[in-house]
Amino acid sequence: MEEKIEKLTAELLAKNPQMSVGRARVWIELLWSDFESTSAKAGYNYRGADYTENLVRQLITSYGDKLHAFAGRNPKYSHLLDASDDMVQ
Repeated sequence: MEEKIEKLTAELLAKNPQMSVGRARVWIELLWSDFESTSAKAGYNYRGADYTENLVRQLITSYGDKLHAFAGRNPKYSHLLDASDDMVQ
């Protein structure tokens, strides 16, 4: 799974160069875990890492270039995604 996370992080960075490597990884991990936990709470069977990877990839494609702007508007994630101490790499 680590390999999938790293690959998705690279894809997000390609889509959104305003984001630091660390912040992109946090986004990928949040999207991944949020989808899996929401699915589990809803009672769906686990569909596997490949399914989750494809869903996160779709989110990157649709919203990857806007994710850096989202954190400031959502208090649920703002403390995790505060980029004030990040450096773009």
